[in-house]
Amino acid sequence: MGDFTGKRTYLMRNFLMNFCKLICLAITLPLQLMEFLGLYGMYKRLFPLLAYNITFSYNDKMHENKRNLFRDLCKFCNTDGTLRLLEIGCGSGANFKYYPYGCTVICTDPNPHFEKYLQMSMKASNHLTYESFVVASGEDLMAVQDESVDVVVCTLVLCSVNNVPQVLDEARRILRKGGALYFLEHVESDPSSWIYFFQHMLQPMWYYLGDGCMVTRATWRDLEAAGFSEIHLRHIEAPRVTFMIKPHILGYAIK
Repeated sequence: MGDFTGKRTYLMRNFLMNFCKLICLAITLPLQLMEFLGLYGMYKRLFPLLAYNITFSYNDKMHENKRNLFRDLCKFCNTDGTLRLLEIGCGSGANFKYYPYGCTVICTDPNPHFEKYLQMSMKASNHLTYESFVVASGEDLMAVQDESVDVVVCTLVLCSVNNVPQVLDEARRILRKGGALYFLEHVESDPSSWIYFFQHMLQPMWYYLGDGCMVTRATWRDLEAAGFSEIHLRHIEAPRVTFMIKPHILGYAIK
């Protein structure tokens, strides 16, 4: 009897979740039409300003997690003591202040409109050397040579790329042997939780508000399957952030 009741509750919950998701899809029909007609591109001009302002709040809430994550970057320095780092989806440069003194940074992002805010972050983090800003998607970093960087950083990026495994393949390609991919990403919650319910229900609207952001990705599975020789990954609950993106993973993977 208990198993039957549990199964019925599960089915009712899934039905309600999918029904509400359909309502959200219907609400976003005008946005879907705008995207189809190419008008959604206008939002990409506005999004960097929103992301730049949100960065300050997110960094404040995640400061300890970021500081602890990046504190050991120097252990991946090259044999000559230098550290060449490439950041996929650098955005407005939210991570710059956590990188070690003298580090050389290559910035990449598919949205060229971030460059204005990137320049502001560069001026505020003059302890770094900035090599270039490459407008490119994470799936296609062909402007960067094979095995040419010591560290790749990817934070709050894998949620919005088109192909996560392809991005991870590119990260492995450009990393030297023994180099590391550092990551910090929000992910899908446990299926039994109400966060999971609302993530899947509200995803259609969240996609447009977050410039293609997906809150329903189990990104840790892609990382575990990416072929790194060693992976250090932790699941955490991010403090004081929107409940939709509260579940996070962070860590690093060694090539």
